[in-house]
Amino acid sequence: MNKPLVGAAFGVLILGATVAPAAAVGDDAPAAVKAPAVKAVSYAGTVALSNCSGSVVRVPSSQPTDPALVMSNGHCLETGFPAPGQVLVDRPSTRSFTLLNASGGNAGTVRASKIAYGTMTDTDLSLYQLTSTYKDIESRYGIKALELDSARPAQGKAITVVSGYWKRMYKCNVDGFAYQLKEGRWTWKDSVRYTSACQTIGGTSGSPVVDNATGKVVAVNNTGNESGERCTDNNPCEVDENGKVTVRQGINYGQQTYTVVPCVGAGNKIDLNRPNCTLPKP
Repeated sequence: MNKPLVGAAFGVLILGATVAPAAAVGDDAPAAVKAPAVKAVSYAGTVALSNCSGSVVRVPSSQPTDPALVMSNGHCLETGFPAPGQVLVDRPSTRSFTLLNASGGNAGTVRASKIAYGTMTDTDLSLYQLTSTYKDIESRYGIKALELDSARPAQGKAITVVSGYWKRMYKCNVDGFAYQLKEGRWTWKDSVRYTSACQTIGGTSGSPVVDNATGKVVAVNNTGNESGERCTDNNPCEVDENGKVTVRQGINYGQQTYTVVPCVGAGNKIDLNRPNCTLPKP
């Protein structure tokens, strides 16, 4: 996994600097050579945990008065790594998060009221409910939540992994998808595999993976194969539909987040019984 920095068995950080946007093409340029519109990716809405990264997120149906959600990895929970098959729902929490502004400066602190959802089964995901609403955060800090894309990302998409812990970004593309990704005791399904430019390292766990074209979150960063070992801690392996195992040393991965959207109901409540919700249940 992209390990938490302190007291954990896994790790991945995002090094690297922000890449400047491409120069704009003049209005008089032929349509065929005009660059497509691209959302500027910034640190606004990302957070730093004590040992990982994360982000304040919303789904398309979230309302300004809903309690805000922070997304990170299941392996970043303060309660420790959930066991295979374990799903946490509505657990009290007072964890605090450092909220970043667009340039990566510390905007302030937001606090959890509970762990709304957490697991390392099929995915590596945690969702914290905050004591603040989206309206509170925008009014006080001028920061809007990142929106979770409701669609599955496509191969080849240009993406940015944004680490609130390190205040660093990594830019690459979606290289493909792993049918199963196995690491130690855990198995994740349909993981996003990055191209080699995203060399994430410890502390980048939980970072939002942003689609450069839309500015929406398509995955949560979580792991990478560090030393070429096969299916061990810090060395995930890919397993295809036929059971064939592939090891890709130096390649890193994230867990898709479009599956979260159908599971969020009125008031931003996580409801695992909603239609089309496929997240693991307790």
